[in-house]
Amino acid sequence: MVVEFFHPQSNALPLALLQDLATHIQEAGLDEDIRVVVLRSAGDRAFCAGASFTELSKIINSHDGEDFFKGFAGVINSMRKCPKFIIARIHGKAVGGGVGLAAAADYAIALTGADIKLSELEIGIGPFVVGPAIERKIGLSAFSQLAIDAASWRTAEWAKTRGLFAEVHANIQEFDDSIQRLVTHLSHSNPAAVREMKKMLWQGTANWDQLLPERAKISGTLVTNPIAQKAIASLRT
Repeated sequence: MVVEFFHPQSNALPLALLQDLATHIQEAGLDEDIRVVVLRSAGDRAFCAGASFTELSKIINSHDGEDFFKGFAGVINSMRKCPKFIIARIHGKAVGGGVGLAAAADYAIALTGADIKLSELEIGIGPFVVGPAIERKIGLSAFSQLAIDAASWRTAEWAKTRGLFAEVHANIQEFDDSIQRLVTHLSHSNPAAVREMKKMLWQGTANWDQLLPERAKISGTLVTNPIAQKAIASLRT
């Protein structure tokens, strides 16, 4: 099954789209006819620009901010609990929440040029909700580098050496062929074995149902800060 998302602003993620993603992934997990999920975005440019600046700029209180960032918590937790392997197709640059989606996938395949950046601190907040998924995948040191140097891009090759991407391909044909090969292989795997492997690979994350909403509350409060709102307004497209 392919779960694809699209937004005209470089595949940014407003709350409604986050909620749709979480729902589709949950439904895929419950469908016995589905063996593997491919998460991808539309177009041939950015994979995901992260949180929608347009929507962030309209948040006027911490409650609304918390609700927005709970959208990211919902997607990550749905990916974590889905009993099917999720392959992320990362065809272009990923920012903020887009990096979180790549990290929450069980296997991410990228195209050369799919650079990454955690820009949250640059706009006055921080990668609180997506942080656990990214840290789990690349470790505290590499996560710290991304989170602190929020203005700098890291290459797809950098992401591969840290474990965020499992593969990086130089051309689109090899890229899609590799994804198809893995999908075909996994579609013939024992669903019970995959289910148990997911439990094993995500061991130690059972507290995320509580942790990620708590992190959303932090982000929801920070996004209403005048410094953050000024930065968001200057970057909104």
